[in-house]
Amino acid sequence: MQLLLVEDDPTMQATLHRALTRKGMQVTAVGDGHAALNRWAQMQPDAVVLDLTLPGLDGLQVLEQARSRGLRAPVLILTARGTVGDRVVGLNAGADDYLPKPFDLDELEARLRALQRRQAGAATPTDARSSTQQIGAVRYDRESGALYLNGEVMELTPRELALMHALLAQPGHAVTKERLYGLVFPGQLDVQFEAIEVVVYRLRKKLAGTGLTLMTLRGLGYLLRADT
Repeated sequence: MQLLLVEDDPTMQATLHRALTRKGMQVTAVGDGHAALNRWAQMQPDAVVLDLTLPGLDGLQVLEQARSRGLRAPVLILTARGTVGDRVVGLNAGADDYLPKPFDLDELEARLRALQRRQAGAATPTDARSSTQQIGAVRYDRESGALYLNGEVMELTPRELALMHALLAQPGHAVTKERLYGLVFPGQLDVQFEAIEVVVYRLRKKLAGTGLTLMTLRGLGYLLRADT
């Protein structure tokens, strides 16, 4: 992955550059908004990690100008501004994901890999006639709704199966807890909202060893990821 890292804090920039390089990414780091726009246009990165508080142009101005120039690389905003309002503004400006500081480096990597897979999937047309979907060692038969692991039907409860169907409908994308609750417990107003976490916990245990990881993305929901 060719990654453009836009972060003005020297310590943070050095830490992220070192950590992401160790994870196999080719990282180009810049520390101000004008340099970010220039490097973005020159290198055409696979993804951009963008801080909002920057000298010259702030992160939102960089993002808006990049999108107006047709620069389409997916953007993950990384910032200490963690309110819902700031998140909405960033996403409306053209960001694809948002991670507030402080954060976990493994979660940052997972989100960047998800953005890369989403971009690759958008560039590769899918065969609408295909009735099956393979992810990790699990095969999903869309017509029957069944899930198979190494050729054998997976033993899932109806709620676990509904959760899998919801996640497989958007592979590589985070699905909000609210949406999952509505799909797993449709019309069941007497069921507590936190019950979705119990279903997630049980399904996560059953997915161990399948090549799939059910990830919790703070503030966004859940994501089903194929292990690499």
